[in-house]
Amino acid sequence: MQKRLENGLIFIFTTSLIAMLGSLYYSEVRGFEPCTFCWYQRILMYPIVLISGIALYQKNARIALTTAIFSIVGGSISIYHYSLQKLTFLHDSAPVCGNVPCTGQYVNYLGFITIPFMALTAFVLILITSLFLMKAQKESH
Repeated sequence: MQKRLENGLIFIFTTSLIAMLGSLYYSEVRGFEPCTFCWYQRILMYPIVLISGIALYQKNARIALTTAIFSIVGGSISIYHYSLQKLTFLHDSAPVCGNVPCTGQYVNYLGFITIPFMALTAFVLILITSLFLMKAQKESH
């Protein structure tokens, strides 16, 4: 396996692992109860850790399409969730998300970095790296 493909797998694994551990920190250590959209984002991020970890062990960059799809869907949910938090005209139409409102912001670093924003950042980084891996694989064949 080419070193750049392996580095891409390492990056995807590390990014998704940090995102997973961060979400667990906020819910289990800080006690922030996740809303429904947070759960959806977790459902799409956590498998990337497992998939990319196995792919890294097997040195198999062919999982790039899978991680790209998970990232597109997860990133789309993150964008919608972040929009519910930050765009005031969407607050009134926000769905009820169980015990926690989807418009709630447990953290708001620098006035714009919320938990869905952090998830979106991870999904975008994974998507870009996945696209890089797919392109590099085409070039090597």
